[in-house]
Amino acid sequence: MSGENIKHHCGIFGIFNCPEAARITYLGLFSLQHRGEEAAGICTSTGDKLFLHKDKGLVGEVFKENDMSQLPGDRAIGHVRYSTTGSSTVMNAQPYKVSYSHGEVAVAHNGNLVNTQLLRRELESEGSVFSTTMDSEIFVHLIAKSQYSKLEEAVFHSIKRVVGAFSVVLMNPKQIIALRDPHGFRPLCFAKLGKGYVIASETCAFDLIEADFIRELQPGEMLVIDDDGPRSYFPFEKETHQVSQCIFEHVYFARPDSTIFKDNVATVRERMGRNLAKEHPVKADIVIPVPDSGNFAAMGYAKESGIALAHGFTRNHYIGRTFINPTESARSLKVKIKLNPIREIIEGKRVIVVDDSIVRGNTAKSRIKLLRKAGAKEVHMRISCPPHVSPCFYGIDFPSKGELIAFNKTIEEIKGFLDVDSVGYLSLEGMFAATSQGAGKFCAACFTGKYPTLIFDAVDKFKLEKC
Repeated sequence: MSGENIKHHCGIFGIFNCPEAARITYLGLFSLQHRGEEAAGICTSTGDKLFLHKDKGLVGEVFKENDMSQLPGDRAIGHVRYSTTGSSTVMNAQPYKVSYSHGEVAVAHNGNLVNTQLLRRELESEGSVFSTTMDSEIFVHLIAKSQYSKLEEAVFHSIKRVVGAFSVVLMNPKQIIALRDPHGFRPLCFAKLGKGYVIASETCAFDLIEADFIRELQPGEMLVIDDDGPRSYFPFEKETHQVSQCIFEHVYFARPDSTIFKDNVATVRERMGRNLAKEHPVKADIVIPVPDSGNFAAMGYAKESGIALAHGFTRNHYIGRTFINPTESARSLKVKIKLNPIREIIEGKRVIVVDDSIVRGNTAKSRIKLLRKAGAKEVHMRISCPPHVSPCFYGIDFPSKGELIAFNKTIEEIKGFLDVDSVGYLSLEGMFAATSQGAGKFCAACFTGKYPTLIFDAVDKFKLEKC
């Protein structure tokens, strides 16, 4: 991906009435690792008590055999994190577990709230004491202060005060509750496993554990799972909320083998590539993807254009997350370590490079330089989404407007900055046409600057550390 320093957000998982719940959750989180690499956690229940283990690191680093043995029970929730609000600390890792007047509750959250500061100030004025700097803690404070003693009733009535993006799993010793915000920003899926039930951010988590996909949760749906089975409630007034699913999930974040927002991700990306070829044709010898996120769009571009698909970059899959310090010179070296051009494929060729996005532009510029050095005769850049002109407030850590290359430069200026022979971005219409639902069901605020909610909070992922 040429979207320099765009970070994945989070992945959530829940399972009810399944032996070895912790181990199955581990496998589910492993499948969702692409959604967050900073921290991981699992909370289990035996029916009367919650058990938690979490830490910074990848799933395979956080959980060892002795950790799994300390997580008994046949129900669990899990989380992999990238911090879109709050620092990357163990304190801010999830699931987040507390004890309150009606027992224990744990929460795992994907998304970003946009009225956190308002709610936090209000709750603190009423006596609440916060122990983290993440917006997800808001959920447990609202539940704890509710007049309703039953978890499902407390969630049903308190959740209406929250604004923003939230796909959430909550758990007390007896129940798991899955909840999707009324705009449906982030995906949340439901499956059956034996006599039990599973919740996950993406369907790829079901494939590994051989669970049978049932459906996606509807925007605004609250799904309660306990010994009486699953049942749904709808706390929000549907007519007051426009469905605004994040289109960038299809462009980049979700795994290609997942089905989200009613479409297979790989299929959508291939269609985006086909539409890109229709909108921005150019004479060339080969089409090459920027692996891995550009693979399916490049495939679509090649099929539509009739130009041969070639794998001109080889990827080093073993680059560590802490291998390099994030200085500009270090980022340039990291590009070389991660992707290396194959001279024998590129030399003397007119090359179309297909990637999913360009954000700052520095990483894309470094890759173009590598292709030039490998002997590319021409380099044509094709991007399978529109130019990014605005930050995201709903769970993606995009840079500020001032750092977005498309906010500061025209297409011609971007061409000059990247040192390419041409550059072409997929249009909004072409992007939406690649989905089965069309434009009316998606949020594209990062491309348009038009946000589906009011933004109440400061534009800063560390906003709660400055309160």
